[in-house]
Formats: sequence, structure tokens, C-alpha cells
Amino acid sequence: MQLWDRIRDWVLLLTLLSLSVLIMLLVNDPLVRALRAGALSITGQVEERLAWVGHFVRALEENDQLRTENIRLAGEVARTRSAALENDRLRAMLAFRDSSDVPLLPARIVAKDVTGQQNFLTLDVGARDGVQEGMGVIDTRGIVGKVVLVSPRYARVMPYLHTDFRTPGTVQPIGADGVVRWEGLRTDRLLLEHIVKTEPVERGQPVVTSPFSGVFPPGYPIGVVDTVLARTGRNELLIYLTPSAPLHTIDYVFVTLYLPDPERLDLERRPIR
Repeated sequence: MQLWDRIRDWVLLLTLLSLSVLIMLLVNDPLVRALRAGALSITGQVEERLAWVGHFVRALEENDQLRTENIRLAGEVARTRSAALENDRLRAMLAFRDSSDVPLLPARIVAKDVTGQQNFLTLDVGARDGVQEGMGVIDTRGIVGKVVLVSPRYARVMPYLHTDFRTPGTVQPIGADGVVRWEGLRTDRLLLEHIVKTEPVERGQPVVTSPFSGVFPPGYPIGVVDTVLARTGRNELLIYLTPSAPLHTIDYVFVTLYLPDPERLDLERRPIR
């Protein structure tokens, strides 16, 4: 009796629901038909709402899938573009090497520290490749620096963005000679010194390596004149250059397998009595 008392209400409810369904299905009375039609109408509306919810959930899932696919495709496009740019740079380097009168050794920059005033680069070539201290480093656009340390497989380079770097430079087409260095401030500006005020230096003139350079072959780009000012109380111009080869855009370089005549260097180092 205790079990019956617990389930009696549920059995009665189930019986009544079953009778109601049988009456709705079997009796063809107009009132019943009207109730049946109303029930079907309500059921249809509910199903329509539930179907919209299902479509919405499926649309969200499809959007997630499409978003993931777009991210994957965007990554592939970026990698393809990067590879294409790198191939273009390498083809340009090969063409440049083939047209050069100076033996050039291709190298990749494996470390780049250009955050201070004593900056350095590291190349993936070294003594076993014929690299020696004092050799110049260039890319297809201009000078980069000079080799200051060498190991069997690597080379340490002092770039032009180093306060100890110096190289003779010539202003074209006027042929005025000076010395190019970095002041240690702006990375997009070099200083050309020792050009007298009588020289007609103008903005936009190219500055190239001088024949007096012992590191770089003559006539190679250093930068372009950006600013020309007269120094107060001095007979020299204050000339600023924009570098031809911005360091932050360089990944591959050439080492110029070229050194000045040792006899000349030995003679120039001897003290004069």
C-alpha cells in the first residue's frame, strides 16, 4: 500500500493523458477537430522556434570552423609572401655578386644587437670560409660594417651604427672627401665631417666609399645627403646622411673578401722620425 500511495497520482495522470490522446486521435467531433488543429498549430510554432535555435547553433559552429580555416589560410599566405620576398632578395644578391668586381661571400645575420651605441652583428661565416678581420660587410644597397672578430664558423661585425665606426666617404658628383661616422643618437642618420664650407654640397647628393678606404671597395653607397648646415665658428659643413642600407631591414649580407696590400698597411703604420 505504501508503494501504491506513492505512485497513485502518477498512474492517474498517465491514464488521463493516454485517454486524452486517444480521444483526440479517434473522436471525429468538430470540437475535437478544432482542439486537434489548435494543438498542432501550437506544436508547429514550438517546433519552428526549436528549429531556428538548431540552425543558430549550427551557424555558430560553422562560423568557428570558418574562422579557424581563415586563420590557417592567413598563416599560409603570410609564409608564402615571406618566402617569395626572401627568394627575391636572394636572387638580387646572386645577381649583385655576379656583377661585382670584388670577390663576395654571402652570409646570413644570425644575431643582431642594435639597441645601444656599441652595436654588433654576428654572421654565419668565419675563418674556414676565408673571412678575416678588417674585411668589409655590405648588402645590395650599401655598406653595413666591418669584421672585427673571427672564429672558424662565425664572424663578429661592427656596423656603421657604432660610435667607433669610421669610413672615408666622397660626395658625388662634386668629389668632396670626408669621414662618415655615427653620433650614437638617431639610427636613421649618419654624420659626414671635414667637408669645407666652400664645397657645394646639396640635399639629395649620394655619398659613396672613398678610394682611400682600406675596408670597402671605392664607389659603394654609404648614404644620401639629407641636411647641410654651416658650423658656427668653423670652416666645415655639418652634413647628415640617410643610410643607404637600414640595418633593421637586413637579413643577408656579403663579406668583401678583400684587404688592402699588407705592404702598404705596414708602411703606413711605421713611425716617421
